[in-house]
Amino acid sequence: MWARSRLAGSGIGADEALAETLILLVSELVTNAVVHTGCPAVLRLSLPGVAAEPGTVRLEVDDISNRAPVPRCADSDATGGRGLALVDGLADRWGWSAEGAGKRIWCELDRCAETRENAAACAGATSAREGLAYEAV
Repeated sequence: MWARSRLAGSGIGADEALAETLILLVSELVTNAVVHTGCPAVLRLSLPGVAAEPGTVRLEVDDISNRAPVPRCADSDATGGRGLALVDGLADRWGWSAEGAGKRIWCELDRCAETRENAAACAGATSAREGLAYEAV
């Protein structure tokens, strides 16, 4: 998978919890964009410069719809409708913005925080090296 190879190239191992969480978020946000628009989406993944250093991993997905994302309350029998709740539960931050005729949904994970409890320790941490940015259409 494209995202998995980019993570490995940045030093984030496939067995790390961060990698698994990011792959799940990529899958969810890209799938939502394609399902709700019927068109391809643009995926951007920005990674910290060195995997062992703290930093923020940012995932962005652009689509052609100008409709705001709306979290839904899916009942237990529903086969969909949990995507944004999943993003909200897994990401340290997320949001969206209008972009041209469409929108961008983004989420961020703090690299040094395996859990939200450790996120406060990362708040002031920044990498001294420039990170990597990848884009796929």
